[in-house]
Amino acid sequence: MRAAFFLTGTDTEIGKTTIAAGLLHAARQAGLSTAAAKPVASGCQLTAQGLRNDDALALLGECTLALRYEEVNPVAFAPPIAPHLAARDIGVNLDVASLLAPVQAIVAKQADFTLVEGAGGWRVPLAGQQTLADLAIALKLPVILVVGVRLGCINHALLSAEAIARDGLHLAGWVANLVDPHSSRVEDNLATLGERLPALCLGFVPHLASPSPAEVAGYLDLTPLLSR
Repeated sequence: MRAAFFLTGTDTEIGKTTIAAGLLHAARQAGLSTAAAKPVASGCQLTAQGLRNDDALALLGECTLALRYEEVNPVAFAPPIAPHLAARDIGVNLDVASLLAPVQAIVAKQADFTLVEGAGGWRVPLAGQQTLADLAIALKLPVILVVGVRLGCINHALLSAEAIARDGLHLAGWVANLVDPHSSRVEDNLATLGERLPALCLGFVPHLASPSPAEVAGYLDLTPLLSR
């Protein structure tokens, strides 16, 4: 069994990488080989090895395939700003063509379970009128949606699901991640999402102080993905 997915979120800072690393860890626990890509990342730190992004490093740490950092995160920017702005500031043309080949190379390694994690939400801009959604479309991958559970998440989740469907891609599953521990009516909100989102829920991750991939994996169910 080999499966690859594009993972996106309802917004930025809602725990996409936390969930992605948890999914990869769950796949490893199931005896599957794993690979991942973070095509573009901003907010990177300059190290002796070059720019490094914490999210990309977290994904790399859950890959069973021997991958180099540059394979996982081919485009890295230092400023913690929107990637298209960081690219514009240094004269880089950040478009689908520049991201597609490196990601295809990761998918082509044919790990049992591969995740490609986007940046921010579904319509994060690239060069011109392109967005990261165009990369997902070019890859033709089913999508996993991370829903940051807080006030307004129902609207954000439903709009994201509508956009994914409009772009011709399949929503393979969604994960609820409680980013606001003071959020009210959580169970009711989850029930509403379950009724309205056109995919199965892969799990609800409560607010965790220092979530490790192993801890997050305990709240996730890969069955809907692996039975595809």
